[in-house]
Amino acid sequence: MLQKFKGFTRAFWTANIVELLERAAYYGVFIVITLYLSRILGFSDMEAGLISGVFSGGLYLLPTFTGALADKIGFKYSLIIAFSLLTLGYFGLGVLPSILESMGLVDYSGDITFTGIVESAQRWAIVPIMLVLMIGGSFIKSVITGTVAKETSEANRAQGFSIFYMMVNIGAFSGKTIVKPLRDSMGDLGYVYINYFSAAMTLLGLIMIVAFYKSAKHTGEGKTFGEIWAGLIKVCTNGRLITLILIITGFWMVQHQLYATMPKYVLRMAGENASPSWYANVNPLTVVLTVAFITRMMASKTPLFSMTVGMFIMPLSAIAMASGNWFGHAEIDLGFISMHPIALMMIAGIVLQGLAESFISPRFLQFFSLQAPKGEEGMYLGFSHLHSFISSVLGFGLSGYLLSKYCPEPKLFETREAWEAASVNAHFIWYYFAAIALVSAISLIIYGKVIKKLDAKNA
Repeated sequence: MLQKFKGFTRAFWTANIVELLERAAYYGVFIVITLYLSRILGFSDMEAGLISGVFSGGLYLLPTFTGALADKIGFKYSLIIAFSLLTLGYFGLGVLPSILESMGLVDYSGDITFTGIVESAQRWAIVPIMLVLMIGGSFIKSVITGTVAKETSEANRAQGFSIFYMMVNIGAFSGKTIVKPLRDSMGDLGYVYINYFSAAMTLLGLIMIVAFYKSAKHTGEGKTFGEIWAGLIKVCTNGRLITLILIITGFWMVQHQLYATMPKYVLRMAGENASPSWYANVNPLTVVLTVAFITRMMASKTPLFSMTVGMFIMPLSAIAMASGNWFGHAEIDLGFISMHPIALMMIAGIVLQGLAESFISPRFLQFFSLQAPKGEEGMYLGFSHLHSFISSVLGFGLSGYLLSKYCPEPKLFETREAWEAASVNAHFIWYYFAAIALVSAISLIIYGKVIKKLDAKNA
């Protein structure tokens, strides 16, 4: 077993360990970011969705540009900038509530009481803090993967990226897991103190980068910002590629509800004892357990066929999430544990999401590269995650609207009965996402038939 891990440089191991720390920091905060924005800072569901969506979208759009800067100034300096910004950003998220409380806008002692924060412009100080996190995080995505590529050879590159993928998932799992104990011991203030955990993780990463990262500087490599911008315009004016991006956006709009809608939905519908951060861990667990098998099973099929199978699983996922509201409110005894039906069916839906991702994600980049002009595959793949930018903004924005319409914040109502009447159709939220997923799946079939005819005509 240990033999497999030999032959890698110190820079490789440092990059992978700090990736684990950064992923733990990110997912610990991001799984509850909409809850933090609403319960701690008093933002409405729609405002919280907009802020979270722009933040998430920026993390997918900016890496191509910050990656170009990293090639110019060197990976080590880029990582120092990244982890410094992340540490400042997470610390800022932790400190901001205390500053607002000192201004008399909110009282965090006992039950959280808003005493002016909802009407105050001061809470929008969250925006520059999120921008700092966005820029810092965008460096990570390009530099860590670039380090893995540069610090491995053809002989051990596959093993190197396998280690990287393992580190990402360990980090994601551990970050989400710590939220539940914090919330159990501190209530909603746990959403504040998780930021100090994340700041500590990224500070540790910064120290490791300064002390141990000795990779080559790589100064002056890569494309200019002008070349990257020209490439973005070229992709956006390529009808075949932009159509594919828009279709796959439907899949990711549903997938993003793991962070946009699910945490608030289960806490409001299944009760404060629900564990949305733990439910979210079911997704990476499912992917890790199934992706290798599904990829082998689909090896003889075209990428489009595998993607289409996954796309048709997504509506079933959303329907499963909606179905928890069909079974009443009595706990379901599973023998080893009792669960609220909302929570149980949410987990079932998340499992189906993970299966869909295993069919789609490994084959999307392969299929996307085949649609790019010959000789320009690398540049086009740099923008292959445009769908995640679009789906973050649209998915989180739609989530905020649907939550406020069908599953509003209980504290907005004078009585429990009034809230129950307002949220009786809360499960309708998932019907919207089921419809989006189904339209995307059908569109992918049509897309495949159209490009097949076009390719035959041009042959």
